[in-house]
Amino acid sequence: MSVYAQLTYTSADGLTLAARDYAAASGPARLPVICIHGLTRNAADFDELAPLLARQSRRVLALDVRGRGESARDPNPANYNPVTYAGDVARLMHDLGLARAVFIGTSMGGLITMTLAMRNLDLVAAAVLNDIGPVMSRAGLARIAGYAGTARNVGTWEEATAYVKDINRCAFPANEDAEWDKWAHRAFAQEPGGALALRYDPHVAAGLQEGKLRPTSLMARLAFKRLSRHRPTLLIRGTLSDLVEERQADYMRRTAPGMQYAEVPNVGHAPMLTEPAALAALQGFLAHVP
Repeated sequence: MSVYAQLTYTSADGLTLAARDYAAASGPARLPVICIHGLTRNAADFDELAPLLARQSRRVLALDVRGRGESARDPNPANYNPVTYAGDVARLMHDLGLARAVFIGTSMGGLITMTLAMRNLDLVAAAVLNDIGPVMSRAGLARIAGYAGTARNVGTWEEATAYVKDINRCAFPANEDAEWDKWAHRAFAQEPGGALALRYDPHVAAGLQEGKLRPTSLMARLAFKRLSRHRPTLLIRGTLSDLVEERQADYMRRTAPGMQYAEVPNVGHAPMLTEPAALAALQGFLAHVP
């Protein structure tokens, strides 16, 4: 794991938010990359990808979206929504003096990217949508709703590993025990008393559990069209994905014929982006982005 600086900033409504800041390797400066994780995840999901991108002379910021990881939890759960999250991203870019960035959004991170493009397209130079889009499968949403936000008390790292494996093995059937252990240490934190706790506020899943996140909407489709028609866009999809199935991917490819597309074999929702097929797609895409 490479070295990064822990960065904090303040949201418009006063929350202290965090990001991991990976310095660009020496060489001609290129546009920075902003990585945004999924619903119940955090910046640690990019701890292998971010250093690889930083070696390509790109500064990489891996965000902890509010309510996750090292970012503060919001006392008002209604703020856990893509519009607020996009505002947080814009605030960070303003504070750092970043006029544009390349976005890599996994699942919810892709929805945030599309929302940001709808509200402030100038901030988005290019976008990678990792197993997400403006149309989603009800089956995938139902599966995620079945575990997201559900309190889980575990007493040992072995139990934490078993929990992470249980909710994810359908999407990653080839993962070995060492990988599940790594995922557990990303997902859980050890509290001062020794107990293990998930590194997110359970309220972040309220919108999904209450049915507020629909499989598609006019606004989502408009946001995708605005992004994909005006900025280089890459869709990466796991071939086992139950959130972006072939039908949803086909819709996106018809709607945005200029969008690049790649599949990651034997992986579901959502690829970690370190798989060979994902890395090859990313490298080919980023080679043509300043």
